[in-house]
Amino acid sequence: MCGGVYYTIEQQDTRVYFPNPKACLPVIMKNKKIELIPWGRREKQAGRLPLGGWARLDSIYAGRWDRWFPKPVKLPIKSFMEKDIMRQSHWFDLTKGQCIQGLIARDNNEQRIYVVTVAPERDDAVHDRWPRIVNSIS
Repeated sequence: MCGGVYYTIEQQDTRVYFPNPKACLPVIMKNKKIELIPWGRREKQAGRLPLGGWARLDSIYAGRWDRWFPKPVKLPIKSFMEKDIMRQSHWFDLTKGQCIQGLIARDNNEQRIYVVTVAPERDDAVHDRWPRIVNSIS
């Protein structure tokens, strides 16, 4: 389900994991600049946006995110981490020209990024949700 990511901004490599309450993800903005936005919301964090760090694509299409004014964005991630049933971490690289799709949700002045998830295409996937991979060039 994408519990961690690895990215590079301004020649600085960063690994971040969702459980960290200060976790932020890089977002490609309309002006092509990269902005770091808080990744989801944890149980003890203030705010009214949904708990968790992921948004199912089918729930977006069903309108369940509409009240938070969802905005699709691209996340320039180099690789993401999933854990297997033995709780071992595995990193999956994205290829050049690929990004992870994200969703920016807003509630007044609160803004957070959620990783958009889909059913996995891989037969050996441990989770029933997998980050949605999209082309970075639009």
